[in-house]
Amino acid sequence: MTTQGSAESSRYGTVQVQVTFTGARLTAITLLQAPDSGRSLTALPRLQEEAIKAQSADIDTITGATETSESYKTSLQAAIDARGNR
Repeated sequence: MTTQGSAESSRYGTVQVQVTFTGARLTAITLLQAPDSGRSLTALPRLQEEAIKAQSADIDTITGATETSESYKTSLQAAIDARGNR
């Protein structure tokens, strides 16, 4: 099952994710929208890795990319929540 999260804006750009579940497991996170400069470029892959390990949006923010991290986590949580509504 695949669901999309909300598009979350910050002063550095918009973040939106799509998540794929295989059974009950979160198996993939795809960026639909993402800032394309600064620390976001290095933060987003780390956030993706941590979220898949944690199987949730309850992950730490990345120092120096706090706003992007918060936008990512909010979009991710919306996508996870959308799974429950299907």
